[in-house]
Amino acid sequence: MTGGDDTRARILRAALRVIGEAGVAGLTNRRVAKEAGLSLGSLTYHFASQTELLRDSLLLFVEEEAARITALADSLAGSVTDIAQAAAVVEQITSELAFGRAEIGAFEVYIQAGRDPELHDAARRCYDAYDHVAVTVLGMLGIAEPQRAARAVVALISGMQLRRLATGAPDTAGIADALLLVYAGAAATEPVAPGA
Repeated sequence: MTGGDDTRARILRAALRVIGEAGVAGLTNRRVAKEAGLSLGSLTYHFASQTELLRDSLLLFVEEEAARITALADSLAGSVTDIAQAAAVVEQITSELAFGRAEIGAFEVYIQAGRDPELHDAARRCYDAYDHVAVTVLGMLGIAEPQRAARAVVALISGMQLRRLATGAPDTAGIADALLLVYAGAAATEPVAPGA
């Protein structure tokens, strides 16, 4: 990683911490520069707009999380042979998800994407990465069309993470049962034709 790339990543991580602490409305260049331990000029050199800073913060967060989760999914290739194992893996993934200001910041940016169409593509790319991991695990379980259930699994994990962050309780109880329900539904239903 070059010095410029390292500085950008430092700024992006600082932005997520600021957003996690003060919300998107509390995001200022001065605050991010202070959090990153950099000059204001360094920040504005790397990011011309708040939208760029928000978009790239979200992308960095999910890129790193998706890489970590993908590596875990790859390490499990062929070893997940039943739903009980998959439920245990999903519970493990959820319990190991990062848990702090930067993660609250990521959720804040997702919500901001609902207000700012310029962030839609970044949010979509992030969820596509999560969907890919879900498709991989569901495929290992033999689900005929894993992409059909992937969004439900991602929504389940996202919801559990949001619940953990909102309540301050790093509890993953119930995720295995919820995953079993998604799996049972995916295994039992036939694909529905569009417009049917």
